[in-house]
Amino acid sequence: MSAAAVKTGLGEEGPAALDLDEARKLITALAGLVTAARPDLGIHAAPLRDGLQALQRAFREASSEPDAPGEGPGERLTGRV
Repeated sequence: MSAAAVKTGLGEEGPAALDLDEARKLITALAGLVTAARPDLGIHAAPLRDGLQALQRAFREASSEPDAPGEGPGERLTGRV
């Protein structure tokens, strides 16, 4: 999650570290992990899901040409953000 935040421009480096191609891959992988592990996460599921959604929104805001609704990174696994 931290690596995706940095690549989305949310880290200390700010926009200098922006790499949306890498961020898309990391967010999609995180969405797959969170989705697959949801039954086992218990009380940790909600904070992880919230963090993932925050990354998905940050990606959309950082993108000069946002993806169509439901087509952003990981959205086919988590649903529209």
